[in-house]
Amino acid sequence: MNMDYVNAFVVGGIICVIAQILMDTTKLTPARILVSFVTIGVILGALNVYDIIVKYGKAGATVPLPGFGYSLAKATIKEVNEKGLIGAFTGGIKGAAGGISAAIIFGYIMALLFNPKTKK
Repeated sequence: MNMDYVNAFVVGGIICVIAQILMDTTKLTPARILVSFVTIGVILGALNVYDIIVKYGKAGATVPLPGFGYSLAKATIKEVNEKGLIGAFTGGIKGAAGGISAAIIFGYIMALLFNPKTKK
């Protein structure tokens, strides 16, 4: 049981270290790195490679950005198998709905609590 926490910490940490190295050593913007990580998660999820990482790292692999891409790919594949071509359009939305909803709700709550201002 305790090893699960260590594995999650290690896998999540490795993902974050890779992102930090990319930010420090390349001219890639954080937004491009974010999109790249989600895309890599989709590709690895579609190829069933990310499943191995998830089995080892559990939440350490599913919570960071590649995990978001992984959940999009898995949900889309499942919907395509069940509903055909229309599943390609609805699967990703169903798979990511929880994460997107949480981001919107918590973003709204934080905006109410902390009075955000635009940069000048």
